[in-house]
Amino acid sequence: MKRKTNEELLLELADREAIRDLAVRYMDCLWREDVDGMVSLFTADGTFIAKDAEDEVVSNGRDELTRMCERAFSQVHPRHFIHTHVLELRDVNKATGRCYVELRSAADGIEWLGSGYYEDDYVKAGEEWKFASRRFVEMEKAIPLRAFMGRHRSSFQ
Repeated sequence: MKRKTNEELLLELADREAIRDLAVRYMDCLWREDVDGMVSLFTADGTFIAKDAEDEVVSNGRDELTRMCERAFSQVHPRHFIHTHVLELRDVNKATGRCYVELRSAADGIEWLGSGYYEDDYVKAGEEWKFASRRFVEMEKAIPLRAFMGRHRSSFQ
């Protein structure tokens, strides 16, 4: 195996930090209910998927992502706490990752909603990392999918 140069290692570390920062900025937008900020973290054709044991709801592109965020914020007032962020750099412009999340709602105090994880695909657009896709998978209770629904795309298979 070829040993990486210091420059290659530095670029890799900078990319990892930028991707982790992307997930942190996502959570900050959730807390502040910043729809425009949230949607700007995705590529123009980015996808968000919410999945529970029975259904899957898909939002594609910035218009659908905007509507999905507006619906979710009006119903849930989410407070997410992420941890254990695992990243794999695929090449200089692509990466995948997963992070685990505890979900709470500010609608009634800080009511516990459940837990789950995000599965992410990241792409580097110019010098900035973005979500190409972000998939929330419910593990326990979590957010009712109705909060994301504008239309039902497919059932979980």
